[in-house]
Amino acid sequence: MKPIRLPEPPGSPPRGVPDIFEGGVYGVVKRAVIIGNGFPASENQSVGLVRALGLSEKQTLYRVTRPRGGINEYLLWLPVSLHKQIYYIIRLIYGYSQVLLTSKGGRVQSLTGENGGSVGLSSVLEADVKSIVKMAKGTAEKDGPLLVVACGRDTISIASSIKKLASENVFVVQIQHPRTQLNRFDLVVAPQHDYYALTANAQEQVPRLFRKYITPNEPPSKNVVLTVGALHQVDFAALRSAAITWHDEFAPLPKPSIVVNIGGPTSHCKYGIDLSKQLTNYLRGVLDSCGSVRISFSRRTPAKVANFVRKELGDDPKIYIYDGEEPNPHMGHLAWADAFIVTADSVSMLSEACSTGKPVYVVGAERCKWKIGEFHKTLRERGLVRPFTGLEDMSESWSYPPLNDTADVANRVHEALADRGWRLRP
Repeated sequence: MKPIRLPEPPGSPPRGVPDIFEGGVYGVVKRAVIIGNGFPASENQSVGLVRALGLSEKQTLYRVTRPRGGINEYLLWLPVSLHKQIYYIIRLIYGYSQVLLTSKGGRVQSLTGENGGSVGLSSVLEADVKSIVKMAKGTAEKDGPLLVVACGRDTISIASSIKKLASENVFVVQIQHPRTQLNRFDLVVAPQHDYYALTANAQEQVPRLFRKYITPNEPPSKNVVLTVGALHQVDFAALRSAAITWHDEFAPLPKPSIVVNIGGPTSHCKYGIDLSKQLTNYLRGVLDSCGSVRISFSRRTPAKVANFVRKELGDDPKIYIYDGEEPNPHMGHLAWADAFIVTADSVSMLSEACSTGKPVYVVGAERCKWKIGEFHKTLRERGLVRPFTGLEDMSESWSYPPLNDTADVANRVHEALADRGWRLRP
C-alpha cells in the first residue's frame, strides 16, 4: 500500500531530511538501470547521462547481446529478439557447426558472461525484461522509482517493454532516435541531425515517392530532447581528475600540445588511405608550430590507415603514437591538449573535444554526407570547429562556449521528472 504523502514544508528541504518530507519515497529517484548494447560509444552516452544526474554510485548495467561469428554476422540487421530465435533454430538443426556458426579463426560470442570490461566491470547481466520489471515493482516501496537509460537500436524493445509493464515505477530515457512510436518512452534524446531528412536540402535530394519511408519523418514531439552531438562523461570534474592523474606524463610536454584522434570510415563518411595521406601531409605542414603531437586511433580505425600513419610519422621526434596498450590516455589528452585534430567520422570524439572549449580542427568533413554532413555544418556555424588545412599556426589559440549536451539533457530529465511529481534525490 502506498504510504500517506505529507505536504512538503515551505522551501527546499535540506540534505538529510527523510524522504517522507521530499514527497514520499515513491517520488524520489535514487537509482538507475542502464541498458547497454556492448558498443562503448553507445554505452558511454548512457553512463554519461547517469553521471550528470548524480546516480553513478547507484547504477546497474544490463546488456543486450547478440550471437557473433559465422552466419550471425549476416543477421545483425534483424531485431535482436528475432536474431536470437533464428540462431537458436540453427543450433538445433546444425549443432555447433564450425562452418555455419563460427568465423575463420574465431568463435561464437556467448550471449552472456563476462562482458563488462569496457565499463570497468568483471561481468554484466543479460538484459531481461521480466527480471528488471520484477525488480522495479518489488523494490518500489523501499527504494522509490527506477530511472532506466538505454541507448542504441538493440535496446529499444527492452526499454519500451519495461516502460509498458512497469510504467508506474519507472522513468525511461531512450538515447538515439527509435524511429517509431516515441510515446513508448518518457524521454527520447536525439541529435538535431537525425531530423535532417525533414530539411529543405534533404527534401531536394530524396524523390517524393521515398520520403515517407525515411525516418524520422515527423518533427520532434514534446518528449524529444534535441542535442548537437553525442552525450558523454567529459565534464569539469572529470577533466580536473584526469589533469591530476596524467600530470607527470603530460605536464613536461613541449607546448602547444596537439592531440590527433583518428576514427574510421562509416556509411556517411567514407574514406581510406586517401584521408591518411591528406592528414599526414597536413600534419607535416604544421609541425613547426607544434611543441608535441600525440596520435590515437579508435577501435574502428582500419589497419591500413593506422599502419600508413605509423609509417609516415612514427619516426618524427615530436610525434608520439599511442600503441593501444593500457592505460588509455584519452582523458589525459582531453585535459592536457592545447588543441585537437579529429577525423570527421566520429560524432562522439568531436562531441567530447568540443566540450573542452579548446580549438578543434576537423579533417575529412568534405567526405561526410547526409545527416553527418549536417552535423558538421552545425558545428561550424556555432564556431565549435574549423577545417584542418595544414596551413594553421597551431600556437594561436581560439575558444567558444563549450558544448554541454549532457548537462542540458540532465536538466530536461529533472524537468520531466518534476512534471510527473518526481525528483532526483539532492
